[in-house]
Amino acid sequence: MTLFTGAAVALVTPFKEGIVDFDTLKKLIDWQIAEGIDAIVSCGTTGEASTLSDEEHIETVRFTVEHTDGRVPIIAGAGSNDTAHAIWLSKELEKVGVDGLLLVTPYYNKCTQKGLINHYKAIADSVGIPCILYSVPSRTGVNITPAAVSELCTHPNIVGIKEASGNISQVVEIAKYVCPDFALYSGNDDMIVPLLSVGGVGAISTVANIIPKDTHEMIAAYLDNHTIKAKEMQLRMKSLIDSMFIEVNPIPVKAALNIMGMIEKEYRMPLCEPENKTLYQIADELKSYGLIHTNI
Repeated sequence: MTLFTGAAVALVTPFKEGIVDFDTLKKLIDWQIAEGIDAIVSCGTTGEASTLSDEEHIETVRFTVEHTDGRVPIIAGAGSNDTAHAIWLSKELEKVGVDGLLLVTPYYNKCTQKGLINHYKAIADSVGIPCILYSVPSRTGVNITPAAVSELCTHPNIVGIKEASGNISQVVEIAKYVCPDFALYSGNDDMIVPLLSVGGVGAISTVANIIPKDTHEMIAAYLDNHTIKAKEMQLRMKSLIDSMFIEVNPIPVKAALNIMGMIEKEYRMPLCEPENKTLYQIADELKSYGLIHTNI
């Protein structure tokens, strides 16, 4: 099954005075849905899952599921570099009612492709909901090869991949060999249209935190065969997207949301506030795109 088609936002986790700000999270969820987002990823990399306690992680996902109330699919981040912990967390998140799981590659261990395949199969065997693989070697040090994806896609619970290697040749190779109903999602905001061109069905997006409507419309345009419109939207977004990664994600996107008046500019250490030059660059791009109208 395909969990979703279109744009999923890798939603930030807002904090206030050191704890999860559920009031603001509620507003972000409602705004995303009103703007046309197709799915929400809760507690992924952009959601700072690596610094949430298990209790915070589960409660944040639970709140997101309950407040969304079926309006869009909810996919929960459940990856770990400890397979046993990933299995436990996946089961707990399944209990709170998520529609699927996003499973980042184990980090630091740098397992072999055989170990990676065994890791993913063990998690997928332990749950009864769809799982999406997540390859982001720049963050984890581990790449999911096309050969590994071609084997994993035969598992009935492994339904797609968020591909964020930044290697379009690898994306093409994956698209060539995966199962026909296996969903290919872009994990790089500046490569959404290129990935769609080889059979992708959507994106799990950071920039959708600030432009959910445009991200949704760009993908919808491409899938409706309005490829020129989609290309033009992708190119228009490029500078804004670049500004979201001038410091490590999610530092810039949370700063952007703060400048837009939507969240507190608060992070979990070791993440910290951006440099002043970063803030000015982000503000310039927000203004150029039309998201704010005055300088900070």
